[in-house]
Amino acid sequence: MKMVEEEVVIVGAGIAGLATAVALQRLEIRALVLEKFPCLRASGSAITLFPNALLALDALGVAHKLTSLYDPTESGFVTNVETGATQETPFAGNTATGLGVGPRYVHRKTLLEVLAGELQTGSIRFSSHIDAIETQSLEGSTIPIIHLSDGTIIKSKILIGCDGVHSMVARWLGLGTPVNTGRSCVLGLSVFPDGHGLKQEVRQFVAVGRRAGFVPLNDKETYWFLNCIFSPKEIMRAEPEVIQRELLENYAKDFPEIYKDMIRHSDQSKLIWVPLTFRCPWGIAFGKLRKGNITVAGDAMHPMTPDLGHGGCAALEDAVVLGRHIGNSIIRNGGLVPGAIAEDLDGYVEERKWRVTWLAAGSYLSGWIQQGGSNWWMKILRNVFYNFLFPKLLSVIKHDCGKLPVVPFSSQVDPKKIE
Repeated sequence: MKMVEEEVVIVGAGIAGLATAVALQRLEIRALVLEKFPCLRASGSAITLFPNALLALDALGVAHKLTSLYDPTESGFVTNVETGATQETPFAGNTATGLGVGPRYVHRKTLLEVLAGELQTGSIRFSSHIDAIETQSLEGSTIPIIHLSDGTIIKSKILIGCDGVHSMVARWLGLGTPVNTGRSCVLGLSVFPDGHGLKQEVRQFVAVGRRAGFVPLNDKETYWFLNCIFSPKEIMRAEPEVIQRELLENYAKDFPEIYKDMIRHSDQSKLIWVPLTFRCPWGIAFGKLRKGNITVAGDAMHPMTPDLGHGGCAALEDAVVLGRHIGNSIIRNGGLVPGAIAEDLDGYVEERKWRVTWLAAGSYLSGWIQQGGSNWWMKILRNVFYNFLFPKLLSVIKHDCGKLPVVPFSSQVDPKKIE
């Protein structure tokens, strides 16, 4: 049995976990990231970075490494497959930031690699499986003790769960299991060796019970998706070529040829079909998001449907806000003092919970309306949504989560150790 002491332990080397580790490193705090897989692993091919996410990445000091690789998307088009009517939605980014006027669609793996590349060697411990989490009283606070399957025991001042939708840390806090929405999503990456010749625009297609779309990532690759009413598990778990055939022959058979061409050019190694789950808004707003010096971020806190494209964006915001509250604690207390951390983690929770509650609710509502039935009142509601409500929902992209504080180096000299 090996006992290890760490300042901060982060569970999960996804977007939230790596971004939080980068934020803490900017504050001169080394965080140990525990990842259960043997390497960085991206779930899905791409992620949407709206201006609010780019502001968060700018606060982390890495936005330029992505904006130099991916062009902003200026507008989106939604076509009703039944009528052929098309609605255009210009993306209203914050041009004052200089980070682009619209969202950028980037490879998830590239984002993870950029974040991981900022961390010191040894910051990520791969193939780390947690058997149990317990706490120990210290100076009026409770600090986490993490037991790994290889017998290692880690004592830390702070534990941050960034371990995704099925978070072990969230379960330990008592947060409920994410709810199945009754819908599912297919995600794919199309490759055109000779180039696709598309404009940098988002194209979406809506039919009863289905919503699909695609957007270029670069000159030769496009990211595409299809959301639909829940599908049989045997189809979702089938081999990629079976999924591809099922989509072309059934789920997308009445969609335009340009969309079906995306499916035909899919990189089958990137093709996945997953159920859509989310945490009920009241579970976020009134759930236990902090206990002792343990909290959660990203999908561990607020799993949401992808209908607003904001799960990853919110995770990046979480990292900056959490880093700011921890940094302010260091400034006030001259170091990372276990007994003073809980109050600052509460500050993080209070700042984040209402925004992510709204995002989770808005995402679910957006998906429900867009993929609703074909009766007359649903059609009217859908028209109202695209003409009036959807532009209002997009206002979330203007949010600025703020900057990280500047922590004097002297604040981290001889920090108070865990006894």
